[in-house]
Amino acid sequence: MQKLLLIILISFSSFAIAQPSADNAKEEFTSVKLLPATSVKNQANTGTCWSFSTTSLLESQCLKNIKQEFDLSEMFTVRNIYVEKARNYILRQGKTQFGQGGLGHDVIRSVSLYGAVPDSVYSGLKSGQKSYNHSVLENQLQQYLNDVLKKRPVAENWLDGYNSILDEHLGVVPANFKFDGKTYTPQTFAKEVLKFDADDYVNITSFTHHPYYTSFVLEAPDNFANGSFYNLPLQVMIDAVKAAVSKGYTVMWDADVSNNGFRQNKGFALNVGKDDSFTPDTKEEPWDATKRQHLYENLTTQDDHLMHIIGTQKSKDGKLFFIVKNSWGKVGPFDGYINVSEGYFAINTVSLVIPKAALSKELLGKLEAK
Repeated sequence: MQKLLLIILISFSSFAIAQPSADNAKEEFTSVKLLPATSVKNQANTGTCWSFSTTSLLESQCLKNIKQEFDLSEMFTVRNIYVEKARNYILRQGKTQFGQGGLGHDVIRSVSLYGAVPDSVYSGLKSGQKSYNHSVLENQLQQYLNDVLKKRPVAENWLDGYNSILDEHLGVVPANFKFDGKTYTPQTFAKEVLKFDADDYVNITSFTHHPYYTSFVLEAPDNFANGSFYNLPLQVMIDAVKAAVSKGYTVMWDADVSNNGFRQNKGFALNVGKDDSFTPDTKEEPWDATKRQHLYENLTTQDDHLMHIIGTQKSKDGKLFFIVKNSWGKVGPFDGYINVSEGYFAINTVSLVIPKAALSKELLGKLEAK
């Protein structure tokens, strides 16, 4: 994810249920399934796509399950994970990943442990600040931790100074707040208002170096928390996402986007390698699990960006595309959305977070995911 810190800075869009531009979609794509999603946000100059994408997933789940629209704070979760990373960094004596990146399961775990708050309660922006930039924050946090590690035994109150840096850059977290006239803590808000349950979500991936239908700790730098993922055969994983969308469930998508095939400015992504010809119906390169595995093991495919799948469309020639909500602001012809071909998805997907209810009983049985 660190490869994507230099992204376009665009102000947040106003909060409303947002979908891809209808006029643009009619030109090259026909909608198959379009699910409710909140407005496109802008992570700006941060590596926090993992929080924006998975928070968007939770917001869509609220729209589906409790018929209520929320603008949840991505930065409340980011702050909580910064603290988890700090503890991990100290205990591993600095010999571990520290940075702005993360994975989708970090959001699920964070909301389960620390709760959630509306963005209006904790935006993570200082007074007068209009967009996010965590470059200075990251450097200050890591330098502080490195200084802590220079003195042994480590001071028992080292976290106080760390939290002071977070307070300065992101703001002080309120112990409680009012929502619709009632006072909540972040934990009670997540449980009572959002009806959040971490067990409602499943982490999925597909690689050949571990047995299928078992779980393993995904070997990715940003998996600092050593999260486990269920391993599915490639086509089973693809079909699971198609089925989820057809049933009305959105999906968090973690993928490599730093290649020639991902073109936000054109509004779609194709598995085309270095081919300069680029239309939705351009012939794509063949793909299979072997090629996918090779690209992962030679470090071509990396988990550098996480987004949110909210539907499917077809091109003029009938090719299926996933409708993906990005977090770079309203850029490109689809105002922040991008259409991703099945071939691009197959080769470049690293991991997924899927609502458990979207998976078939047969598949859940194979995974022993109760």
